[in-house]
Amino acid sequence: MAPERIIVVGSGMGGLSAALYLSGHGKDIEVFEAAATPGGKMRTLPSAAGPVDAGPTVLTLRGVFDDLFREAGLRLEDHATLEREPVLARHFWPDGSTLDLFDDPDRSAEAIAAFSGTRAAAQFRRFHEETLRLFRAFDAPVLRAARPSLPALAVRVAADPALLRAMAPLSSLAAHLGRRFDDPRLAQLFGRYATYVGGMPHRVPALLGLVCQAEAQGVWRVAGGMHALAGAMAEAVERLGGRIRLGRAVARIEPGVGVILSDGTCVPADRVVFNGDPRALRTGLLGAAVRDAVRPSGTEPRSLSAEVWAFAATPAGRDLHHHNVLFGADPETEFAPLSAGGVPVDPTVYICAQDRGTGRTPPPIERFETIVNAAPLPPDRPDTQEHCPCFDRTFALLAERGLSFAQPPKPAARTTPAGFAALFPGSLGSLYGRSPRGSMATFQRPGARTRIPGLYLAGGGVHPGPGVPMAALSGRHAAEAIISDRTSTSTFRRTATPGGMSTGSATTDRAPFRSSGS
Repeated sequence: MAPERIIVVGSGMGGLSAALYLSGHGKDIEVFEAAATPGGKMRTLPSAAGPVDAGPTVLTLRGVFDDLFREAGLRLEDHATLEREPVLARHFWPDGSTLDLFDDPDRSAEAIAAFSGTRAAAQFRRFHEETLRLFRAFDAPVLRAARPSLPALAVRVAADPALLRAMAPLSSLAAHLGRRFDDPRLAQLFGRYATYVGGMPHRVPALLGLVCQAEAQGVWRVAGGMHALAGAMAEAVERLGGRIRLGRAVARIEPGVGVILSDGTCVPADRVVFNGDPRALRTGLLGAAVRDAVRPSGTEPRSLSAEVWAFAATPAGRDLHHHNVLFGADPETEFAPLSAGGVPVDPTVYICAQDRGTGRTPPPIERFETIVNAAPLPPDRPDTQEHCPCFDRTFALLAERGLSFAQPPKPAARTTPAGFAALFPGSLGSLYGRSPRGSMATFQRPGARTRIPGLYLAGGGVHPGPGVPMAALSGRHAAEAIISDRTSTSTFRRTATPGGMSTGSATTDRAPFRSSGS
């Protein structure tokens, strides 16, 4: 009997992770990606200084990737060069104050003491201990589990009542931080972590304070840029016998058949992993046969989008590090308009100075990525760019905050929510899938298995959620589910392939599907 054939639709972190895990277990894997390069949202734009990352900029929880390569019989360090960055981020406020946080909590506490006094340092230590306790408690039963179990979590919390106090279940993250820190700048700083998973601090539960622990465990630079990690994973898949088909868009997923490419080619499959925004399935972008694969509650409401610039220039006026956060004076002026689908006023600007960092001397022309939070497109007008307001004063705002660039970027260096919606169909420009708003959001996010036998999910819109390591874990969950389900009957069965495999253009009348990138 021929081995099972598994198709992965999309080569974001979730898809590549699933393909690598399954290839390492001897499965027949073929990955179809509409774009010319793997990585999905882990993408680049060209510049005078070389490719600039235009997606994720931070690699955390490195152990997720070490484990993934090790279980495939490989070593991560043989495929990608990673360097730990001791400075987590450099933070700037309009009053001229600055603060560096480190991967060593004692160094961070010392920096906070110099920044805001010994009481603030003590408050940070307490917050760090609380969030570390939460992270350790929920890592295995939530992040590493294929599906989080509310009863299992209840038992875990009952065994350690201090967890309930640390969770502050009746409080938003913003309110909780307001009680934890006297200095509003520190509350603003740690509230910022809600946006790392597409939420807003006044709308997400206090439990999401534990997101900061992903960075506190250490951040790594990837030689060549973050997109090099996607390339390394794709190379590893092919080394293990898998096949990566770039520039090959999938138009439909057909239960009982496999996938139909945009050029009409039918590719048979026993099982399919969909690495894209689950909303693309629910809205019929991959065919009517898979519209019911996920529930509406698994895709709505939508998370934040962003305005992103990726460019090369010569900076002046601020002593930037690798990761930088330039805060506005009042977070309310950013998040209140975003909550209403509008444009932020005086927002925080994140800047990745790709060529800077500990022990590095930047070149005369450097590569930068700037990110400002934005609202996603409205679901009732998903194709109308004029109804997608986004912030358009990034560089004027940076100049007001003391940072200028000698070579202002051209419009092609910018990606708006409408641009992200076009790149990742079905997403409405949302970069993180379902919003983390509400205490039950974790339990509503889709898992690896869908309601259609033989169809699995991976990516940032799937449990355990957005972020590079989380998306990679989702791919592993999908792969493990496939291996566990392999003895059951699948609705995806081998059939003849009309016309054979074609290498024609991926262009079609409809927008080609692209991976979620995460």
